[in-house]
Amino acid sequence: MLDRFSIQIIRQPLHCAAKKLDSANIKANQVTLFGFFLGCLALPALIEQHYLLALIFIVLNRICDGLDGALARIQGITDAGGFLDISLDFLFYSLIPFGFVLANPEQNAIAGAFIIFAFIGTGSSFLAFAVMAGKRGIENPVYKHKSLYYMSGLTEGTETIACFVLFCLLPQYFAIIAYVYGAACWFTTATRIYGGYQALNQ
Repeated sequence: MLDRFSIQIIRQPLHCAAKKLDSANIKANQVTLFGFFLGCLALPALIEQHYLLALIFIVLNRICDGLDGALARIQGITDAGGFLDISLDFLFYSLIPFGFVLANPEQNAIAGAFIIFAFIGTGSSFLAFAVMAGKRGIENPVYKHKSLYYMSGLTEGTETIACFVLFCLLPQYFAIIAYVYGAACWFTTATRIYGGYQALNQ
């Protein structure tokens, strides 16, 4: 829901940083892999309940996720790069609540399972429609420079980052936040399935 607004704010700073990376001959896929590595470091930090350290790795991962896209738009968007980016993004999204489950299984296990379950819904509906949109040549007028169709919803990247920030700042309320955000994700899934079916059925 908020991605279209946040993109407008961060686009210019990311483009400037991406130009410097391009001049240093750094490739977009290298940034993608490095960002995923940084994101994975959040897992041991969460297990040890070093939540602010985990938050730093989460933020660094998301910065790299923005940079790789900006860099790809300079160097040329590829299907392989888009595939790598979205695959690692969804793995990262599930890694964070899993880390909270490992940090406190007794309190967080069910809530963590619920939000990961919800992420399966948003991710599968997102990717399934992207495949069909690619087959039919359907383009999203809002996200013209993406390697695959971005289907909007109540919960997108910006909202997910905000959720992760709340997890780390208020770890004692992880379960409550996970249930609330998980429910919002299921609303997104339901609207995507309904809207996607209607669009493809025409």
